[in-house]
Amino acid sequence: MKSVAVPQKEGPKVNKEIRAREVRLIDSEGKNHGVVPFLQALELADAAALDLVEIDPNSEPPVCKILNYGRFRFTEQKRAAEARKKQKIVEVKEIKLRPGIDDHDYETKMKAARRFFEEGDKVKVTLRFRGREIAHQDIGYRLMTRVKAETATIAKVELEPSMEGRQMIMVLSPR
Repeated sequence: MKSVAVPQKEGPKVNKEIRAREVRLIDSEGKNHGVVPFLQALELADAAALDLVEIDPNSEPPVCKILNYGRFRFTEQKRAAEARKKQKIVEVKEIKLRPGIDDHDYETKMKAARRFFEEGDKVKVTLRFRGREIAHQDIGYRLMTRVKAETATIAKVELEPSMEGRQMIMVLSPR
């Protein structure tokens, strides 16, 4: 008969879940009591009608604090949600060009690239060669150099222009 694995609990250990003979105790006011036996720390937590929560399990002995565990979990969840809200996911937007692109079309593509940089996204500039255009890679390289020069004030080159099959690719990121 196989034993069923006990699911690991998320978050810190609380009260009787703590497996240490001695703990470094901090009370509810933030006062350090030093190293005390685990049972004494648990009694102090019960006397204060609060929980004994393991704050730093990796130290020797583990650091435990007397506090309201429900409120502690709530504040931790709020802090995590705030951190998620503040982080920006950087997307890579792609702009496709051709070697014989007309000036107006080029300006339209550059306007879109500037908007992407203002939003904080990276831009992947792809120059596609079709048919015999592949023989004139110098035209493509000049176009990529022009893009690099025009975006120099608002973007930096993350990946220099390079050939991948029939495409020349360059990646720019906002400054």
